[in-house]
Amino acid sequence: MTSKRDYYDILGINHTATENEIKASYRKLAMKFHPDRNPGDKEAEEKFKEAAEAYEVLRDSRKRNIYDRYGHQGLEGTGFSGFGGFDDIFSSFGDIFEDFFGFGTGRRSRSRAQRGADLRYDLKLSFMEAAFGIDTEINLEKDEVCPTCNGTRCRSGEQPDTCRHCQGTGQISRSQGFFTVRTTCPNCQGSGHVINHPCLECKGTGKVRLNKTVSVKIPAGVNTGSKLRLTGEGEAGYYGGPPGDLYVFIHVKPHEFFMRDGNHVICEVPISFVQAALGDTILVPTLNSEKRLNIPKGTQPGDVFRFPGEGIPCLKSGRRGDQIIQFNVKTPTNISKKQEDLLREFARLETRKFSSKLKNILKIRPENAVR
Repeated sequence: MTSKRDYYDILGINHTATENEIKASYRKLAMKFHPDRNPGDKEAEEKFKEAAEAYEVLRDSRKRNIYDRYGHQGLEGTGFSGFGGFDDIFSSFGDIFEDFFGFGTGRRSRSRAQRGADLRYDLKLSFMEAAFGIDTEINLEKDEVCPTCNGTRCRSGEQPDTCRHCQGTGQISRSQGFFTVRTTCPNCQGSGHVINHPCLECKGTGKVRLNKTVSVKIPAGVNTGSKLRLTGEGEAGYYGGPPGDLYVFIHVKPHEFFMRDGNHVICEVPISFVQAALGDTILVPTLNSEKRLNIPKGTQPGDVFRFPGEGIPCLKSGRRGDQIIQFNVKTPTNISKKQEDLLREFARLETRKFSSKLKNILKIRPENAVR
């Protein structure tokens, strides 16, 4: 598979180019490689498509930001995968070509089916909901096909009428040099039809703005940055085209006890210095319930223990990570007089023990002494 060229290189601009600079560069390339100006030239056709794709991304601030951060691969999540052919380009850029050159193109038909726009929804989940998954519902407002006219834009029993100005082509043609100049019909705005009896509910647009509840199945193991695609739940299409998709972006709230590291969960458990010194058996919360943990004698601050398989499921395999337990040895405060006396006695014995070890380390045998 041939890798795509950098969009900035295609248009011959730098990464800080302004909107006007992007537009000017594309205008120059579109004029140079326009198929009407290069009939039968396959190389020119490919460069024309390539320039159109680069312009489509860089003129859109949202797509440009995604491309700058993640490159071509990042654009896949937006539903944009380039243009299939000239019809797609002229369908998207008809107004732009008229702005650039003062004419459109007979290849473009505004009334052909067009896919609806994609939508984005940001969903907040609790730590546990993300760990184990959840079936939920989201409410959003979007354009739907008018239920009264089914998108025809006409009242019941009526049909769109053919535009008399352009005879249904959507364009008015005239000659200008070696170009065939085709401007958008001002009467039908390029649709080729006029609505003389518009639907009363959608006012002749074919769409209505509705609130819709969408069911979403969140799989176990999602994390902040995870993205779900709900096919066909975006905006309604145009002229009978398919609807766009809905992209649900996940945001996970932090937990008061657990932290996430990949598919592992980390927790910090406070213990007393007596428990650390003498050992103990305690109950530690897990994602599911609680588990017993044996604290060995002489446990040090920062020592780590694991509960295998008590972490978060992997999205791909379902295999769960581990729970990692870190001990935080607490120093006692507000101790009683008796506790203080016991600690002082303990300190005295520890000091004597340490001094004895130190003397043994520093002791030099007579046979090794320097003479």
